[in-house]
Amino acid sequence: MSKKKQKTGKPTIHTAGLNNNQVSYEAKDIYVLEGLEPVRKRPGMYIGSTGPDGLHHLIWECVDNSLDEAMAGYAKHIEIELLANNRVSVKDDGRGIPVDTHPQTKKSALETVMTTLHAGGKFGGQSYKIAGGLHGVGVSVVCALSRWMKTEVARNGYLWTQEYARGKPITKVTKGAKAEHTGTVVSFEPDPEIFGEICFDWKHILDHLREQAYLTRGVSIRVVDAREASKPSITHSFYFEGGLIAYIHYLTRTEAPLQKDVFYVSREHESIVVEIALRYTNDLQATELSFANNIRTGEGGMHLTGFRTALTRALNDYARANGYIKESDENLTGDDVREGLVGIVSVKIREPQFEGQTKAKLGNPEARSVVDTVMGAAFKEFLEKNAQDARAILDKVILAAKARQAAKAAKEAVLRKGALDGASLPGKLADCSSRRAEESEIFIVEGDSAGGSAKQGRDRSFQAILPLRGKILNVEKARVDKMLVNQEIRALIVALGTAIANDFNLAKLRYHRVIIMTDADSDGAHIRTLLLTLFYRYFIPIIERGHLYIAQPPLYRIQKGKEARYVYSDQEKEKVMRELSGVPAKSESRASKGVRKLKLTKISDEEAIGASEEEGAAATGEIEIKGMVVQRYKGLGEMNPEQLWETTMNPSNRVLKQVMVEDAAEADRLFDILMGDEVAPRKKFIQTHAQNVRNLDI
Repeated sequence: MSKKKQKTGKPTIHTAGLNNNQVSYEAKDIYVLEGLEPVRKRPGMYIGSTGPDGLHHLIWECVDNSLDEAMAGYAKHIEIELLANNRVSVKDDGRGIPVDTHPQTKKSALETVMTTLHAGGKFGGQSYKIAGGLHGVGVSVVCALSRWMKTEVARNGYLWTQEYARGKPITKVTKGAKAEHTGTVVSFEPDPEIFGEICFDWKHILDHLREQAYLTRGVSIRVVDAREASKPSITHSFYFEGGLIAYIHYLTRTEAPLQKDVFYVSREHESIVVEIALRYTNDLQATELSFANNIRTGEGGMHLTGFRTALTRALNDYARANGYIKESDENLTGDDVREGLVGIVSVKIREPQFEGQTKAKLGNPEARSVVDTVMGAAFKEFLEKNAQDARAILDKVILAAKARQAAKAAKEAVLRKGALDGASLPGKLADCSSRRAEESEIFIVEGDSAGGSAKQGRDRSFQAILPLRGKILNVEKARVDKMLVNQEIRALIVALGTAIANDFNLAKLRYHRVIIMTDADSDGAHIRTLLLTLFYRYFIPIIERGHLYIAQPPLYRIQKGKEARYVYSDQEKEKVMRELSGVPAKSESRASKGVRKLKLTKISDEEAIGASEEEGAAATGEIEIKGMVVQRYKGLGEMNPEQLWETTMNPSNRVLKQVMVEDAAEADRLFDILMGDEVAPRKKFIQTHAQNVRNLDI
C-alpha cells in the first residue's frame, strides 16, 4: 500500500510558446538515434518502467542469459551478488560470450553483443534451441542503462574483459591471464540519471530466483548480499532436483492437499517441450502459474489456454464415464474444475512470440494445441491409474459445480434487472447527488454510530456513506452462494453497481474512490481485513485500477491553549507532545526527561498524559495537565461530524492509503494463511511475527 494525499482542482494545461505556423518540421528535425540511444531516450519501452520493476529487470536480463546457457546444457552454477555502491554481479560457468571478430560489425563479438540492439545468439543458427531472450536487447539494454558496466569472459583458454559507460565501451576487449574454466561475469551499476531511486529489494530477488531454480531443475543458483561492508554477507542457495514437483509442494505447503500424488508430465511434442505439474487442495481459489522458456507469463497465453481446455475436457470425460455426473447433467465448467487447483504450466519453445519486451503473454498458436494434446493424454492416464485421487478431485469439482448453480440462483435474486436503479439501492446507503463516477466516492463505515457522524460531516454532492453492522462474512471460507446470503455484503454489491464473479463489470462502478473507514483498534483492523479479503477475491479489478483506499483517521487530538493538532501514530504523538511542551527534539536526554514528565498512564480504555484513576479520568478520555489536553480516539463514533470531516473526509486535509497488489501470488498466499481454514499455518505466522506487533488492543 502507498499513501497518497488527495487533492482537488482542475489540471492546468500548459501550451508551448510557438503557434502551429511557427513549428519547424524539416529534414533537420528528423532525429536518428544511433547505437543504444533509443534505450536511454525511452527506457520504459525496453524494461517496462524506470521504477522498482524496471530496476530489477536489469538483473533478470543478465540472469536470463545465464539460464539460457543452463537450459542449453552448458551451465550448472549461477551466482548473483549484490555489492556496495548499487553494483550487481551475475556469474555463470557457461561457455562464455564469444570474443572473436564479428563478420558484420568487424568488432569483437563481445562488444557487439554488449553495445548493439538486436544482436545475440538467439536469432538463428544453433547456438540456442531454447532461450528466454526474444528481441536480443537484454544485456545491451542493461549496458545502456548502467553508469558503469564490466564484462569478464573466460573462453578460449584466457580471460577477456571490457568496460562500458552508458552503453558505450570505455576500454577495448583486453586479453588477460590464462583460464582453464569457461564462463561469463557481468557486473553493472544502474544509472541514477535513469532510475530515480536505486534500491534493490532482497526478498523480491530471492523470490524470483527461487522460482527460476524450480524451473531449471538441477541448476544451482546462489545469491549473495554483500552491500554493507560492516556486516557479514547474507547467502542463499537454491537447488531443486525435483523441479516443478518440488515447486508444487512449496506452493501448497500451507494447504490441505486432496491428492496423494502430484500429477506431473514432461514431454516433447512437435519440437515444444511441455512440463506440467498440478495438485488439488481444499482451498476455494485457484493458483495457476505459466512460463515460457522460464519467463513468467503473468497474463497467460496460448499455453495456459491449452492446459485449461485439456483439464476441463479430461475431467468431464472421466466423470461421465465413471458415473459421477449423469448424461442429463450439464458439463463441468472451467471455473468448476479450477477451484482448489494449484497448477504450473511450463513450455520451452524455439521461437516464442511474446506480447512486448516484458513478455507477459505467450502468443504462439501452436503452443495451445501442443499443450492440449500432452496434458489431455497424460491427465487422462493419471485419473485412470489413481482412482483414489480421481475420486477426491471429482468430489471437489462437482461440489463446486453445485455451489455455482446455487450461486447463480442467488445472484439472480440479488442482482435482478433494475436492481441498481436509484430506488433499489440499499436503504442504509446515504448516496451522493452526483451521478458522475469519476468525481464520486463512497465511504464504507464501521457501525451505525460512525455512519451517523460521517453522514452529517460529509459533502453530499460527491460523498456517499454506507455503514456496515458488525463483521461481514469471511469470504475466504465461503462460496458465492453463502456470501450472497449475507445482508451486509449484498448491500455493498448493489451499492457499488459492478455485480460480481462472471457478471462483474468495472464500467458500472458507481464510485471511483471506494474508501474503507474503520476504527483504529483491533476490531477495526479485523473488519478492514475482512473487507480487503472480499475486494481481493471478488473485486480485484477495482484494486488493480486504483479505486480502493483506506481512510486514515487520527489516533489523538492534542491541544494546548488555542492550538490543536491531530496525530496519526504514537511516534507522531510523542513528537507533537515535545513541540507543544517546549522540549527540544534534538536533545535526546532532555527529550527523554520531558517524556517522563509527561508519561502516559493507562486509564480504562483511554490514555492521558500524567494522570491516574484517582486523579479523575473523564469518560471522554480528555485529561488536562499543565494546559495540555490529549484525547485518544478509540472509535470514529467518538468524533463529532466536524472533526471527522476535518481530519478524515476533507480532500484538502485527509491522507488515504491506496490499496495496491504488487505481488499477486504472495498476496494470495497471505490471504490463505490469515483467512483460510488451516489453523497451523496461521499459528506459525502469528508466532513468527508476534514480536513486531505494537500496541495490540486486548
